[in-house]
Amino acid sequence: MTCNLLILAGTTEATGFARVAAERGLSGTVSFAGRVERPLRQPLPQRVGGFGGVAGLVAYLREARITHVIDATHPFAVQMSRNAVAACAEAGVPLVALTRPAWVPQAGDSWVRVPDIAGAVTALDRPAARVMLAVGRMHLDEFAPNPQHHYLLRLVDPPKGALPFPQAEVIVDRGPFDAEADRALMEQFGTEILVSKNAGGTGAHAKIAAARALGLPVIMIDRPEAPARRELHDPEEVFDWIAHCGTDLGV
Repeated sequence: MTCNLLILAGTTEATGFARVAAERGLSGTVSFAGRVERPLRQPLPQRVGGFGGVAGLVAYLREARITHVIDATHPFAVQMSRNAVAACAEAGVPLVALTRPAWVPQAGDSWVRVPDIAGAVTALDRPAARVMLAVGRMHLDEFAPNPQHHYLLRLVDPPKGALPFPQAEVIVDRGPFDAEADRALMEQFGTEILVSKNAGGTGAHAKIAAARALGLPVIMIDRPEAPARRELHDPEEVFDWIAHCGTDLGV
């Protein structure tokens, strides 16, 4: 059986895996949810947009003759992961998650851990400060109850319409970032607090290292609970998994 992968993307790891897969002659499609207007060009064919829930994904898996699904989505994209688990079970398509371990505090870190975005909003119910808000464009409106802060936002795409708070600076940029550059950015802005999702991995860690170097507190948003599934952290393990699922690639 020749493999035809569906790579659910949105992370540095997904892009790296797709590149190696293409180099090894594997065929497949890289899928983006569509939250970013300019997704990185991939070495394999790519699609952008949702599938239409579990039923839509089941139909896609069957119509596209997908043989393996690799869930390399962001650890906070749990709804997509849940849909993938359910759809693969229904369609009889093997699935594995290519995940990255969560960050853990190191010596010099000053974290306030909160369970979700609402917890981060509550943690910012305090006197005005200069806050680097690194939670992505989709969650900005949820921080409207704290308009007293001056926010630094780093977004992949420019915001559409007015921001939900009166004081903000927007930097449009795409990672991965450098710890020294992030430190310089925080010093330039006068950052006093960092708010971050616990994304894990290396691509977004620069701001955590910069906050540590500057002795800044970090409001760290814990990951939501992922669905039960097989998880691997190393791309080579994923290629071995593909080989043992009956492909003829000899990887």
